[in-house]
Amino acid sequence: MKALLLENVHPEAERILSEKGIEVETRKGALDTGELIEALEGVELLGIRSKTQVTREVFEAHPQLLSVGAFCIGTNQIDLTAATEHAVTCFNAPYSNTRSVVELAVAEIISMARHLTDKNKDMHEGVWDKSAKGAHEVRGRTLGIVGYGNIGSQLSVLAETLGMRVYYYDVVDRLPLGNAQRCDTLEELLERVETVSLHVDGRTSNNSLFGREQFERMRPRSLFLNLCRGMVVDYNALRDALVSGHIAGASVDVFPNEPKVAGDPFSSVLQGLPNVILTPHIGGSTQEAQVDIGRFVAGKLSSFVTSGSTTLSVNMPQVQLDTAVSGTRLLHLHRNVPGVLATVNSVLGGHGINIDRQQLSTRGDTGYLVTDAGNGVTREVIEQILGLPETIRLSTIN
Repeated sequence: MKALLLENVHPEAERILSEKGIEVETRKGALDTGELIEALEGVELLGIRSKTQVTREVFEAHPQLLSVGAFCIGTNQIDLTAATEHAVTCFNAPYSNTRSVVELAVAEIISMARHLTDKNKDMHEGVWDKSAKGAHEVRGRTLGIVGYGNIGSQLSVLAETLGMRVYYYDVVDRLPLGNAQRCDTLEELLERVETVSLHVDGRTSNNSLFGREQFERMRPRSLFLNLCRGMVVDYNALRDALVSGHIAGASVDVFPNEPKVAGDPFSSVLQGLPNVILTPHIGGSTQEAQVDIGRFVAGKLSSFVTSGSTTLSVNMPQVQLDTAVSGTRLLHLHRNVPGVLATVNSVLGGHGINIDRQQLSTRGDTGYLVTDAGNGVTREVIEQILGLPETIRLSTIN
């Protein structure tokens, strides 16, 4: 089996996969669709980060592809509908870099409140300005968190330990942590807080979530952070709000169009503004986070190919399995219609094959049946199950 890891996935991932006997090829940068289709020849496992787009065209070109691991939080760069249709199981790392993103957000909130970037620039230019003008503590100030998932909720906790009052808005009804208060609408949140931090996912409905109208609703001299997705914000509108002084400062880590590899040119309408902190999508770029992500996603890919486990898959029915396999393990991905389990068992029984263990899970239109069968699973048995009209893919582990 062969794996292709792109975009500088941490070496821990290569180590874990190699120990399972998987041949691993690594590449530093992202690939466009044509390059990816060419590179995937003979590859069963693909590892990416946020820049490589895995489209329907890619899945159609490579029916041998078994699994895609997103070594990051989001999966919007993967066509999950096409992946499911082509029986490709996808994983991500929803928790591993949470702390790193939160710490960057806290650091940037304090940096903007104290004008640390301006002080740093002046000092490097030989200017000694000890004035406290415009510098504030964050204690007692209000923070509004848009998106109260893994990152937003942890930011909420840390902000409270600094003495901030926290409000949040989320389209999902999430319970508050600590003393955080839920806002019923985004408009309500914007009118109540002095600092706004975005932590939403990359679903289509979040495209251009934050634009001119939202910046105008924010309180005068507020601070703004976007460490989630570049497509969420109208940066031209943000620039206008910053230049006018309505927004006092902004920190931005993500952009609609980002360079594929380090060293490629970068351009943004926010460049050159003194009250803006720009960082190159480094929210999760700490050694600790990258090791954890590499270990977590590679572990999921490894468990999938060695045992068939789909625990925490983002697109397939989830089945947790023991790694030990006695006899033959049949992994049957099928259309979720009544009678599949009985039909498969009838095939096995007709060939005198005993069933040791069996698990079935469904998700939407897809079912996943895992059967540990004794010896005697012949090619004829496999062909018969493959020939069932409900079968999408059948794999075996011995």
